[in-house]
Amino acid sequence: MHAGGELGASAGGSLLLFASLLAVGCALGLRLGRGRGTADRGSLAWLCFNALVHFAVEGPYVYLSMVGNITDSDALIASLWKEYGKADARWLNFDPAIVSVEILMVVLGGSLAVVLIYAIVKEKHYRHFVQITLSVCELYGGWMTFCPHWLMGSPNLNTNSWLYFWVYLVFFNGIWVLIPGLLLWQSWVELKKMHHKGSNSRKKFQ
Repeated sequence: MHAGGELGASAGGSLLLFASLLAVGCALGLRLGRGRGTADRGSLAWLCFNALVHFAVEGPYVYLSMVGNITDSDALIASLWKEYGKADARWLNFDPAIVSVEILMVVLGGSLAVVLIYAIVKEKHYRHFVQITLSVCELYGGWMTFCPHWLMGSPNLNTNSWLYFWVYLVFFNGIWVLIPGLLLWQSWVELKKMHHKGSNSRKKFQ
């Protein structure tokens, strides 16, 4: 692996934007989660960041791709996608598979993130149903983004740069695998606790 892809102004600006979204998401999530446990506060911070990314970053990508393509766009947000396109060229021009997945992520993923935030804050009974659905949606999006491309030999992926491979491809996509996986595990544990509690309550009346 070569040492190309140094951190220039374009890359720095893109990373700064994501850092800003993360800071805003964490601040909002921690504020909404005041008085709650660590796990819920962490979940809310992630969900706020996640919703911001879906609506503020991926939403404009879908729009720009539907009316033209990222390569020819002069929109400010297009510069972020042009930078990411250095790692995965499919994002630079209209790719039906990518745009289809992104429509799913913006419409369903973003909406479910907002619903889940509300469900956690208000302690709604459907919290874990939504959490499981959202997590599976995120994992499905990642799978359909990369698996078909891997089967074709990944012709559009640039793995010759530590920045493009480890930061753009591995890290930024990996967190949308790791955290949904952790949320699935949390839901499994909580549903298991509810089942045991319900079973023990029934036994008392037998």
